[in-house]
Amino acid sequence: MNVLVAYATKYEGTKGIAEHIADQLRAGGLGAEAQPVSAIRDVAGYDAFVIGSAAYMGHWQKEAVEFVHRHRDELALRPTWLFSSGPLGTEPTDAQGRDQREVAEPKEIPELREAIQPRDHRVFFGALDPAKLGFRDRAVRTLPAGRALLPEGDFRDWADIETWANGIAGDLVPVAADHT
Repeated sequence: MNVLVAYATKYEGTKGIAEHIADQLRAGGLGAEAQPVSAIRDVAGYDAFVIGSAAYMGHWQKEAVEFVHRHRDELALRPTWLFSSGPLGTEPTDAQGRDQREVAEPKEIPELREAIQPRDHRVFFGALDPAKLGFRDRAVRTLPAGRALLPEGDFRDWADIETWANGIAGDLVPVAADHT
């Protein structure tokens, strides 16, 4: 079984998550590769998909949403999972006590769920290296609340990512065995 882990990233944090998921899927006995959505033209050679995007200001990256729409028919017919990389920091809940990952679910996810019926969507904490920021985000960090909004650090929970990826592999390995 061949799995495509497609991703859209802004500052490489989501790329790291996608590559780690692909590594875990390979360790679980599947063929898997991580590719940026901008480099993918055809999805016909894949049996399953994991699609992720960096989330900024409550939205998935435009190219990730366009990728899902462009390949909607194929994605809807095959096992597909979605993930978002977004909240930064170490606090699992926000000031109102809500789970950061639930609050951070991008606005496009309900529509994507309806369009392709993914098996799951997971929000992972992201990473921020100020040296990689573009002009606008560097400017935001100079504002009094900017450093709190965009804290520096790698907040990705690799164990959580591995557990999720292993669950995907567990779902797909029996399917792969049935096709042999």
